[in-house]
Formats: sequence, structure tokens, C-alpha cells
Amino acid sequence: MSLRRLAPPLHLLRAFSTVARFGGVSRAAEALHLTQSAVSKQVKDLETWVGVPLFERTRKRLALTPAGERYEKAVQAVLLQLEAATLELITSDDGGGALHLSSLPTFGAKWLIPRLPQFQQQHPQVTLHFVPYVHSYNFERPELDCAILFGDGHWPGAHAHYITGNDVALIAPRAKVADWPIHAPRDVARHTLLRHVTVPEAWLRWSETHGVPGAIDPLAGPQFDQFQTMIRAVMAGMGLALVPRCLVQDEITAGLVREPLSDAAQRGGYQSDVGYWLCYPEGRTQLHALQCFRQWLLACAAPAGAQAPASPPA
Repeated sequence: MSLRRLAPPLHLLRAFSTVARFGGVSRAAEALHLTQSAVSKQVKDLETWVGVPLFERTRKRLALTPAGERYEKAVQAVLLQLEAATLELITSDDGGGALHLSSLPTFGAKWLIPRLPQFQQQHPQVTLHFVPYVHSYNFERPELDCAILFGDGHWPGAHAHYITGNDVALIAPRAKVADWPIHAPRDVARHTLLRHVTVPEAWLRWSETHGVPGAIDPLAGPQFDQFQTMIRAVMAGMGLALVPRCLVQDEITAGLVREPLSDAAQRGGYQSDVGYWLCYPEGRTQLHALQCFRQWLLACAAPAGAQAPASPPA
């Protein structure tokens, strides 16, 4: 079978993908700026080309056949990859390019975004495009070049570079000390403990680090899915929380929350095994925009002074 037989014309693939997305020829024709008859012909030409029915035709709409569903997913991925490559080419003057990245919402808002003007100043030819975080773990998606993830640095098929986040702070409401008496680690048991869904063992690790295992119930208390929400809950007086210092230092400095047990003799936080990592697949390693971003990001994180875990193998 010839290569030509296996590579249908791009305009036929685009017509097929658009009809599949809209579920009919009419709206697809509007999106493609073509007549309905032209789109219908292109879809039929593609079916003739591949020799497989792609749609089941009913009176009101077109429905993909099982084979059509499988083919549409592959075609959509190819079209997205082609668009991404074209955008990178268009914006790549003077060694720049486009970088599609994703970040956890709290880390992006509180740590990354305030530093990005510096990156733009140093690399004006690199254009950043943020991808919804829901896609962050799927490095097979053509529109995702890299992601900032929270964990222990091990994601299948991805290179990972530690950024920050393993220095964890114990924070409490800024009420009078008499209202929240925390003079020793054991005093924490008197208060409500807020928990993060992705770090369920945080309070257990904290109690072990401070020599009070069994003094608190590490699984009790409200559970949250974002550190920013936990910080706001502490500010509202809901309880105590363990939060990466990089996300809450501004609130501590401004007096919006209090850091009990902060003296050197009985530091209230602890060093976690998890933190924030820059991750990307092997196939993106040579992407110039990613190289620029990685070099800047790691240099930006270095002055924080946190002890970085060793980067795991891909």
C-alpha cells in the first residue's frame, strides 16, 4: 500500500473532524466557510479514500460509527499538533517560540504569575499559552509542552525538576494568642485541623516530626482541594493548616495569619517529601521555548534556599 493511500488530504480530514465535532454538516460548513454540499462531498471523499464508513446517517444528524470515533480522536490529535507546530513556527523569530504550559491554580496565582514579567523581559520572543490544568497529567496531548505539578517528582514518561514547596509552615488564625493557645506541639490537638486532599498524611508526618505521634487525629477535620482555600479558611478562623511556605509567606509577613511554634527551638513546620515540579515529556526536551523557561524557572526558584530533592529519572 502506497504512502499516498495512507495519507488523506488535509482538507478532507479537517472537514471530517469538524462535522464530527458539530454533529452535522450545516454548522460544520459555517465553521469552515464552505457550502454544505462541499463539506458533504469532502466527508464522502474521505470515506471513499479510507474505504470505511465513518458516519451513520440519520434524518436529523450524522453519528460517528465505532471506527469513525477511533479515527476522529487520532485525526483531532494530528490537527492540534499541526496547529501547535505552525503557531510555534510563526512566533519563533530570534530563537523564541510558543510554550504551552499548565500549572496548579494556587501555585500559578501566588508564585508563578508574579514572577512572569521578569521572564517576559528576559525572553520577549517566547509566547506563553496556559492550558487548562485538567489536562496537566496527559503529556500525550499535542497542545501541552510542560506542566507544574505537585507530588514526589515521579510521573511516568516525564522529566521532573524540583522548584519549591517542600518547606511546610504551620499556620493559625491571627486572633489573640489567648484564643488560640499553641505553646507546644501537643497544643495543636485542641484545635480543628484542616487537611488537603492530595496530602492526606500531612498531619501524621507533622506529629511524627514533632514527637507527638498519637496526640492528634491526623484524619479528622475538614478537607480542601486547594491550598489557597485552606489559607482563606485559616484567615476566617476555621482551624490550623499545613501549607507550603512558598504559598503563604506573604500572608505570614502581612500578619493575615499567624505562625505558631515559629522559633528555632521548636519550628512549627516540617520538610515534606512532596513539592512543586516542572515536568515535561522526553519529546519536548529540545523545544527552545521550554529550554528558556526551564532555565529561568529553576534559577528563579534557587534563591529560596529550600533543599531540593534529587530529580528522579523519567
